[in-house]
Amino acid sequence: MFLGIDIGTSGVKAVVLNEHGAVVAQGTAALSVQRPQPLWSEQDPDAWWQATTAAVTAIDPAVRRSVRGIGLAGQMHGATLLGADDRPLRPAILWNDGRSAAQCAELEQREPQLRSISGNIAMPGFTAPKLRWVAMHEPDIFAKTCTVLLPKDYIRLQMTGEKASDMSDAAGTLWLDVAARTWSDALLAATGLDITHMPRLVEGTEVSGVLRADVAELWGMGMVPVAGGGSDNAAGAAGVGVVRNGDALLSLGTSGVIFVATDEFRPNPERAVHAFCHCLPGLWHQMSVHLSAASCIDWVAKLTGAAGAADLFARAESTGPASGPEIFLPYLSGERTPHNDAEVRGGFLGFDHDTSPERLAQAVLEGVAFALADGLDALRDAGTEVERLSVIGGGARSRYWGETLSAVLGVDLVYLKGGEVGPALGAARLAQLAVEGGSAADICTAPPVAHTIRPDAGIAERLAPKRAKFTAAYPRITPRTS
Repeated sequence: MFLGIDIGTSGVKAVVLNEHGAVVAQGTAALSVQRPQPLWSEQDPDAWWQATTAAVTAIDPAVRRSVRGIGLAGQMHGATLLGADDRPLRPAILWNDGRSAAQCAELEQREPQLRSISGNIAMPGFTAPKLRWVAMHEPDIFAKTCTVLLPKDYIRLQMTGEKASDMSDAAGTLWLDVAARTWSDALLAATGLDITHMPRLVEGTEVSGVLRADVAELWGMGMVPVAGGGSDNAAGAAGVGVVRNGDALLSLGTSGVIFVATDEFRPNPERAVHAFCHCLPGLWHQMSVHLSAASCIDWVAKLTGAAGAADLFARAESTGPASGPEIFLPYLSGERTPHNDAEVRGGFLGFDHDTSPERLAQAVLEGVAFALADGLDALRDAGTEVERLSVIGGGARSRYWGETLSAVLGVDLVYLKGGEVGPALGAARLAQLAVEGGSAADICTAPPVAHTIRPDAGIAERLAPKRAKFTAAYPRITPRTS
């Protein structure tokens, strides 16, 4: 048995796979996000650890006793600042925090080669600008900072006592030389840090440490190996077999991501496309990232009094695609690809006397699809061809939303059995590779196809005028240009 743990934004998920790759047990625990000021998004690192223990111990004890290895996945970019005693100095600053826009410009001035080394444009979501913000606004905390860890790597520290990170997660800090897969002294120096502040680097399939005796006792398992693991997106890709050049997925979690595996480093920072290491040796990937995807569903469900996501999807389906003039701009936490604008905010356009909760629900499904299409266009501008996307994440549960997404994106959407399990599935597979060896092609296979949705030309035609209005709206709601 192999355990995969995903430290998400809204919760922690633990999944156990048997030796044949089948899911045999799951456990979850919720997390909350604190937003004490505009643009801020924070979490208590100790809440991650408490939720991790709750998710793991929710699994049947007999299953836990059979675990032979553990893999980790987690939300990217979060800045977890530790003092000399390895305790957090402040709440972690999350991936969707937008306070450090000024520090992004500063970093690019301090190190003109930042984009070529990191493969990415400096954005507030990344880790490095957050540390520059702390240096400017909380200098006492910055001075006490001895180690900076990403969220899943803080959990690794609690589990094993080891400070380590994998290549895919480290690539999202703006401190990694992504082509060389090593920390960049120049990028660290631009942030006022050096290599001593960084964890050691491992590949996602390497053993990073073993479970401490006290944690093993608490969790009811042996002192088993813990794999390097991966960022949530890279681990999610490994879980559904996106492990060869050109393989691609669509992740519909809190954020929305289009992920394309590549056999070489292919940056395109000018279009806010991310170029990162994969969690598997010798592979990289490109991503378009949208800060709000399934989170928009939860938000509008609460706004309209829907019973939950399933009720919201049913309401949208009752009115149908392009049923009204309403257009939703899904920038609830700003946006990355292609706008790189942390300060833009979402909104509705086109209300009339007949606007209803059902039409608002439909507009939200369409608006997220339009934003994802903007990101896919940016990937295509970088020379990446995408004809089909494997779908993972909580949003994968809605076939109706898939019909809208497929029509707008113009690609086949492949829904996989168990695909909604997400990054925890890939983390468990990385654990299996770390313990047993073997090839990713043999272990990280695609789950069976549940169904495929192909673009509906009629839906695409009805939505085309709304997408044109959506695209024209962004420059009008922000002083910046796209």
